[in-house]
Amino acid sequence: MQSAETGFDPAQLSDLYSRILTSNMFDSLYTYDYLARPLVVRPNLAAAMPDVSADFRTYTVKLKPGIYFSDDPAFKGRKRELVASDVVYTYKRIFDPKNKSPSVAGLREEKILGMEELREQATKTGKFDYDHEIEGLRALDKYTVQFKLGEVRPRFLEALTDPGIFGIVAREVVETYGDRIMEHPVGTGPFKLSEWRRSSRIVFVRNPNYRDDYFEASPPADSALSQQVNAQMNGRKLPQIDKVEVSIIEEAQPRWLAFLGNEHDLMERLPAAFVNVAIPQNKLAPNLQKRGIQMQRSPLMDVTYAFFNMDHPVVGGYTPDKVALRRAISLAYNTAEEVRLPRRNQAIVSQGPIMPLTRAYNANTRSEMGVFDRTKAMALLDMFDYTDKDGDGWRDLPDGKPLTLEYATISTADYRELNEIWKKNMDAIGIRVEFKYGQWPEQLKAARNGKLMMWSLGLGGGSPDGAGVLAVGYSKSIGAQNYARFKLPEYDEIYRKINRMPDSPERTELIEQAVKLLVAYAPYKFVSHRIGTDLTHPWVQGYVRNPIARDFWKYIDIDVQKAPKP
Repeated sequence: MQSAETGFDPAQLSDLYSRILTSNMFDSLYTYDYLARPLVVRPNLAAAMPDVSADFRTYTVKLKPGIYFSDDPAFKGRKRELVASDVVYTYKRIFDPKNKSPSVAGLREEKILGMEELREQATKTGKFDYDHEIEGLRALDKYTVQFKLGEVRPRFLEALTDPGIFGIVAREVVETYGDRIMEHPVGTGPFKLSEWRRSSRIVFVRNPNYRDDYFEASPPADSALSQQVNAQMNGRKLPQIDKVEVSIIEEAQPRWLAFLGNEHDLMERLPAAFVNVAIPQNKLAPNLQKRGIQMQRSPLMDVTYAFFNMDHPVVGGYTPDKVALRRAISLAYNTAEEVRLPRRNQAIVSQGPIMPLTRAYNANTRSEMGVFDRTKAMALLDMFDYTDKDGDGWRDLPDGKPLTLEYATISTADYRELNEIWKKNMDAIGIRVEFKYGQWPEQLKAARNGKLMMWSLGLGGGSPDGAGVLAVGYSKSIGAQNYARFKLPEYDEIYRKINRMPDSPERTELIEQAVKLLVAYAPYKFVSHRIGTDLTHPWVQGYVRNPIARDFWKYIDIDVQKAPKP
């Protein structure tokens, strides 16, 4: 991985890298078919698809019996079965204010009856009452859990699919480890934590308590790779490997050299710095072909963006002059240059937040987000009096104070290349940029707490629907997905309507309206949608990138006859 983990408690995680790890230790009620495209939801811990009421307000889920957590001292020597009360407890934990779960904002939108009142009571008393039964989340019997919602929620099933966020935990484990729960993951997934050197090396081993699970998938007819993997793996017992070793290597060159040196079997996301070496003209280099290395290249369900802190006195605010400043910065940033140079053409210019591979994505959409127009940017700045008032060659604020962008970043080679594009483009319009360096976990924490003026990062898709990304502008998601701290009642109302409506042309129109508001107020500069290239050595079998699911380790096998001997 190219960035460090923050921990292993699903309820407290917001970063992709930690969620990759937890997705392979914990289980969610449902998951995505490994090979099916478009994406298809299928049961995981659940015995079948949920029983859904006609008004999309009640979801009843039957669990498979005989699913066990990995062994842990918290269980005092007994084998611990996963039951319906564990599901209830897991979802309640997300609402416990003490956990500060980044996922709470999205889950609150599902309007689980009684949960908000339980959370409010905990806020007042300082203690969350896990034993208080609420109407919206109940264990009807040992293996049946029921969700009741206060509003129509046609896509609630998607809140039951991500083990990295909604992985089921056992109450006695959480209570045993308390504040150290981020260090003690205990799930029912195929792997369990074995060794951990923070931000360096993490080792996982097969969970001996893992249930009987067999490779079963629905490959699309037009994918030769998926058809091949299905023919090779169909019916095999999972997981197929005994151990997974994860290295955290932030710099691109050592990552690349470690893969070439056979230290890693899989390179997920080829660093952009080595695109011209490894895949010139997007074809695998001849020297790699001779070694039998395999390449998979596909668009990612993601978006990269820079956010402006809307509470910051320099770049924040909703008045015309502040909107003009953000629009000018956005227009002055040459996104195509970023795609061409730092990203080595491994991305496409974004027109907004909606991600490729989702139902909401329209490849024909065009907006100001995709426009580079330096002349227009300078005209906007001049019009609203962001001019050089002291003759030092740099623009100032209308009140005469210096206009300086404080841009948070990370001191790795890929970020340094992106920084160069930002500085070059801001220099060209007379705006100073100061880069504030830090480590990924610290910058992420500061962003969530509203401590940064600007930062660039990426967001991966969590749903084939695609509208979930609009949480970046929802006021109730401040402190979670809404890093810009954007607050607009009109946007909030549209966002709530979108979530209540079934898929329809009318809903699509509302999604487009929400995107237009984000473009108009410009709390974000949406930059690109990346293209991912994954490389595997010839002894790796079964790997296919899934646009959403991160629990792919169990599907992979190693041909020990082809693998280099230790």
